[in-house]
Amino acid sequence: MSNASSIIEQVAAELALARRVLAITGAGISADSGLPTYRGIGGLYESDLTEDGFPIEEALSGDMMRSRPDITWKYIHQIESSCRDRKHNVAHEALAQMQSRYERFTVLTQNIDGFHRAAGSRDLIEIHGCVHELYCVACGSSRDVPNYSGLRIPPRCSDCSGLIRPRVVLFGEMLPEDALERLYAVMAQGVDLVLSIGTTSVFPYIAAPVLQAARAGLPTVEINPGTTEVSHLVRYRIRERAAVVLPELARRLNPA
Repeated sequence: MSNASSIIEQVAAELALARRVLAITGAGISADSGLPTYRGIGGLYESDLTEDGFPIEEALSGDMMRSRPDITWKYIHQIESSCRDRKHNVAHEALAQMQSRYERFTVLTQNIDGFHRAAGSRDLIEIHGCVHELYCVACGSSRDVPNYSGLRIPPRCSDCSGLIRPRVVLFGEMLPEDALERLYAVMAQGVDLVLSIGTTSVFPYIAAPVLQAARAGLPTVEINPGTTEVSHLVRYRIRERAAVVLPELARRLNPA
């Protein structure tokens, strides 16, 4: 942390001058909440194939949801169960705490865990949806659920018996137009600073705001222990966990 302290001080100074901030978050911000990864050593799906013989990306695809909703729901339910009873951490709380001092403080997240909502972020773009929102593919009726306990798998609509699914982007599906339009509007209206937090930035729509801000000469900040697709672009790179850095930035911006 000592090596990062001077950079954090510089970033805090930049944040103090900004009026419009875009914070982009990925799985790394939820790591301190104890959420497991899907792939890799110790991940939920460490092997190449699931027990049903499909790669997890195929099991969790839009095509599979349409043809074999029981398969897709089985693994969505497994993922939700593994994350159940987890909650937002100090990094989510710090972002929510920081928003009050800005004209606009937008959080763009790839995460579907709903932690930013729970922590109190108001200007929130959940680009991949939220696992707690369910809707009927037939009649469109929707509801929010705290968890999936008690759900029949796959669930059916009580109004029309249509298939119920979570409002999340599955593999092979398009991003929600309303979320994309909100992101485009934020960038068109202008930002003074972009934060990239806990994301590898492999998706073009996640890396693009950082690239656009860097090209415009605006302050760009990456908070991530590892190297990512935008590490070489940012002005300030803090190689630390979000749960360490963000509370410190919030403290410096809002001293007691």
